[in-house]
Amino acid sequence: MATVIQIKRSTGVSAPAISDLSEGELAYVQDRSNSGAGAKLYIESVDSDNSTPLIQAIGGKYYTDMLAGSTATPSNFKVGNGASAGASVQLVAKEGPFAQLRMPSGEIRNVDVRSRATIGEVGNAEQSNINWGKAGRMRWKGKRPTVRGVAMNPVDHPHGGGEGKTSGGRHPVNPGGKPEGRTRKKNKASDQFIVRRRKSGKKR
Repeated sequence: MATVIQIKRSTGVSAPAISDLSEGELAYVQDRSNSGAGAKLYIESVDSDNSTPLIQAIGGKYYTDMLAGSTATPSNFKVGNGASAGASVQLVAKEGPFAQLRMPSGEIRNVDVRSRATIGEVGNAEQSNINWGKAGRMRWKGKRPTVRGVAMNPVDHPHGGGEGKTSGGRHPVNPGGKPEGRTRKKNKASDQFIVRRRKSGKKR
């Protein structure tokens, strides 16, 4: 068991971090399901010979050991990526070598059943409902104003210029003239693991 000491703001991500204590070790992990100070976290060892330090295995669980319908947060697919506040997936079913996960978008995707995940959703789920109130609070966060291309001069943006109020006169492009829109590859290698695509809006 690990004991939560305190909740801290995690730099660069919307999810909070919790400071844990286990067997005399201190470590930071992302908060799951709004654990408070004093909460207990279950720890299980990764290796059968127990050679892995306990603090590295906090909350880690294989999909094979989870019940269908469980809510979990998967391990990062890329090093350095953290989970956003309130992020979670639902284990829909286990079939052979794959576990089917329902993503927040509604997409159902196959992943290796031997993958690990942490039970529960990332804390601070209400973060998306914050009313920032004024532009100044965004400036404090380092965000600068966004100016539309149609409001610029032609020298600054392909949509700029024109007499009166115009719509740009062409398909949306970025300041360099490259078309805006879909950037995902049509035949991405991981598409073979999609069982059911997300529900998307009407296509024109």
